[in-house]
Amino acid sequence: MNKSIKKVVIAGGGTAGWMAAAAFSKLLGKNLDIVLVESDQIGTVGVGEATIPTLHIFHRLLGLKEQDVMAATNATFKLGIQFENWHDVNKDYLHSFGFLGKDCWACGFQHFWLKGQQQNMVSQIGDYCTEHLAARQGRFAVLPNQDYNHAYHMDASLYAKFLRKFAEQHGISRIEGKIADVLQHEDTGNIRALQLENGELIEGDLFIDCTGFKALLIEQTLNTGFEDWSHWLPCDSAIAVQTEAVQKPIPYTRSIARESGWQWRIPLQTRTGNGLVFCSKYISDADATELLLNNIEGSPINQPRVIKFKTGTRRQHWNKNCIAVGLSAGFLEPLESTSIHMIQRSIVRLLQLFPSHGVIQADVDEFNQQTKIEMDNIRDFIILHYKVTDREDSRFWRYCKNMPIPASLQHRIDMFSQSGKVYKYGNELFGESSWIQVMMGQGLEPKEYHPIVDMMEEAELQSFLNSIKATVKRKVETLPAHHDFVEHYCKSTAMQG
Repeated sequence: MNKSIKKVVIAGGGTAGWMAAAAFSKLLGKNLDIVLVESDQIGTVGVGEATIPTLHIFHRLLGLKEQDVMAATNATFKLGIQFENWHDVNKDYLHSFGFLGKDCWACGFQHFWLKGQQQNMVSQIGDYCTEHLAARQGRFAVLPNQDYNHAYHMDASLYAKFLRKFAEQHGISRIEGKIADVLQHEDTGNIRALQLENGELIEGDLFIDCTGFKALLIEQTLNTGFEDWSHWLPCDSAIAVQTEAVQKPIPYTRSIARESGWQWRIPLQTRTGNGLVFCSKYISDADATELLLNNIEGSPINQPRVIKFKTGTRRQHWNKNCIAVGLSAGFLEPLESTSIHMIQRSIVRLLQLFPSHGVIQADVDEFNQQTKIEMDNIRDFIILHYKVTDREDSRFWRYCKNMPIPASLQHRIDMFSQSGKVYKYGNELFGESSWIQVMMGQGLEPKEYHPIVDMMEEAELQSFLNSIKATVKRKVETLPAHHDFVEHYCKSTAMQG
């Protein structure tokens, strides 16, 4: 285990493989021999077309220009996700990026807004967030010195191609071939080499498993174990199809709840990504496909394909000398667009804990502990959307509304519903504004607000709320239409499809 790491082997391409290859070749390439093994005969899932704002960090690490990435990936901007029919049928809300209003030392903005609501002083809470209002009005621009509270809708396959070119420019070696066997050291059980179908042996010191749901290294070889979360997240299937664009792209993802799952609609520059995530216990693949095709705009430009999955996570994401990245590490359905973020976090975390002089168990444990905390936070946040609902119109929604949930999530729900309090712990992904928007959007109304709000006179509170709302309105009024800015800033160089 204390052998110096000289050669890194990335098993599999796709978004996960080429993100890893790009980061390692750029940031550690001078000191390492890095190879990526993939087969053109094996397709990738490639439907993760929406991201969250943390992707800026990854691009800054690699020195990538936003305009270049967006033009190459047919991308548009994303300011949040609109959840339609989730609270109940015909009840919609927007979970936007950015921050709600202004906090004080003792409590968050929601407490001031809650009292303002009691006094009939306020409009919807999204009017106090620039990104929320801009999304609803279809406006956006990248301005000097602004906070990077935006993300992207992009073609995941084109993103992988873009990163492949970048990685190859930084010295990555790509080997074409199917993996036939994974060889281990007899004494340690560590992975020694990948054997390809043509007999070629790819030896290495550290292996990154990007083989998707197959998890050839981390699970099929190392038997790491899987923690099943399907009792909390019962959807187990998805159907994806692309359509021609029939209207100008909006700066948010649409998530439309259906009787047995939910539909996504993601606008790129020249086409739209569509899909249906569903539970096969309540609807067949054929009926789900028909449902999706009856609820799309524009003509399909490819055949719908069904993807089967199980929600959950590996019991260890780093086991021996193998690190799982992407779908091989586990799967949380794409409801809050976290898949690419988790790839990024695993890569950055591995770079921070990189075992130059050999794998140390303390580093492995730290990697796995940090990953578990982040995965549990994302899991709870996604479960929240299903659990806190007024929908009882189908067997699926009745199951979700009545299912037992993790104690960690129940605590957050109880705290917010009683006192309006929300906290972000450590390096959790979703912050207070996200939890507030989704809990309130799903119908949770706190019984109380923080007593410090009562220290403000009524006129002072009114002025405070009005000032924030007016500032947001002025900012948004200066922004151009989202489509016009995209045309000017990052017009697509990519072919459709």
